[in-house]
Amino acid sequence: MTLQERIERLFDTSPITDEHLWTFEEFKKDLNAGQVRAAEPDPDVQPSGWRVNAWVKKGILLGFRCGALQDMSGGVFPFFDRHTYPLKHFELESEVRIVPGGSSIRDGCYVARGVTCMPPVYINVGSYVDEGTMIDSHALVGSCAQIGKRVHLSAAAQVGGVLEPIGALPVIIEDDVLVGGNCGIYEGAVVKRRAVLGAGTILTGSTPVYDLVRGEIYRREGDRPLVIPEEAVVVPGSRPVNSGQGREWRISLYTPVIVKYRDEKTDRGIQLEDLLR
Repeated sequence: MTLQERIERLFDTSPITDEHLWTFEEFKKDLNAGQVRAAEPDPDVQPSGWRVNAWVKKGILLGFRCGALQDMSGGVFPFFDRHTYPLKHFELESEVRIVPGGSSIRDGCYVARGVTCMPPVYINVGSYVDEGTMIDSHALVGSCAQIGKRVHLSAAAQVGGVLEPIGALPVIIEDDVLVGGNCGIYEGAVVKRRAVLGAGTILTGSTPVYDLVRGEIYRREGDRPLVIPEEAVVVPGSRPVNSGQGREWRISLYTPVIVKYRDEKTDRGIQLEDLLR
């Protein structure tokens, strides 16, 4: 049986046996190597261009079922977690720059060569972080989130995880995206390549995005996720409430707004110094 077939079978099988444990350890090794992913590019899936691998999410959840609570305290602070998900092991040969200061990277995620982690960051199980990405201080990469090459997650950026429901697409951030400080991307939103999210931008499945350039409104519809177009520059905005008490009180609601698409001026303004990487 393939690894996928074994995960699918064991996911619905109890009680936990040695087969569950060694199958999960084999699965986690592939997660750490980036050989299996919770989602992967698929141009046939529109408009997102990504396909969710539900069986991978089942494998991650299987790890929680298999795990026994264990004392993982390494110093003065007590930590207790499932023994199947310790801290991820790195070596100098991993070529991942983890700056001292309290970052945590959980086992069962892929962190490619050339990634820089500024303290403190947290990278959760099932996530995929590709080459050359910068994860700045107080940033979160949630469970199963997919982060592309040369992405910059600025300070306090929150990339939400979507582990459950199993069939739901996780948050996707494609190559060369800049995520500004204090941004939040949640509920399976997809940010296409070279987009820019201005500081404080929040993307969720329930908030429409207004494209002032193209005259479009982007939102999640059913199983179709919210998709931010390639090279879009998104900033926080607002829209008035035009009915009822909201109109009388002159209330406005938050909404993200696409104000332009990337040009040379944008590229100069967001260029990262290579010496930082």
